[in-house]
Amino acid sequence: MPPNLRFLKLLVTVLTATMIGGLVIVILLLVTRLPGGSGAIVALPERIILPSGVKPLAFTVGPGWIAVVTDASDILIFDATTGAQRQVLHVGE
Repeated sequence: MPPNLRFLKLLVTVLTATMIGGLVIVILLLVTRLPGGSGAIVALPERIILPSGVKPLAFTVGPGWIAVVTDASDILIFDATTGAQRQVLHVGE
């Protein structure tokens, strides 16, 4: 086998091994970093107190407010400094 062809074979082998290793790493990171299923409890700031029986699905922080998306298809808007509830938006059916 000519030396150039041997070198090309080595490069293709190294590239294949690198791609397989990268794919394995990406899959491992996705498995370990993604949340374990739907309905996971979100860690809210301590000053936010939700009504009883409401589970948070997500929250976001804006300038002066915190919005909490609940499992009942509501968005609860709270004051960022006091934690008082400002508004309730119903987005579900």
